[in-house]
Amino acid sequence: MSSIISVIDDDPSVRLATNNLLTSRGYTVYAFGSAHEFLQSGELDTTSCVIADVQMAVMSGVDLMVHMRGLGHLTPFIFMTAFPDDAVRARALKAGAVCFLAKPFSTPTLLQCLETALSAPGKATM
Repeated sequence: MSSIISVIDDDPSVRLATNNLLTSRGYTVYAFGSAHEFLQSGELDTTSCVIADVQMAVMSGVDLMVHMRGLGHLTPFIFMTAFPDDAVRARALKAGAVCFLAKPFSTPTLLQCLETALSAPGKATM
């Protein structure tokens, strides 16, 4: 069974490109346009890793991770952003993010982060 990756980004082109890349590598990918859309989906308990944009309307990627941790979900997170900020990066990493990537990032960098995330202890939810 392949790992399930949930991609959460409010930019449709980023969702599509990330989906296509990861699907071509054998992952099962679900794409969501917002944190709320992901939280309302049935994938919260089945997701092996979340790849999320930092800056999204209503709930940021970091706020989503903090919310999920509060619910007891230890799913690994990889963050990506077009607006890298040292304070946000530090907050994300302190909260447990596996990687914090500035857009545009290279395919090998994302795949290495994903490999690290999927091999991290405590990656299972609940």
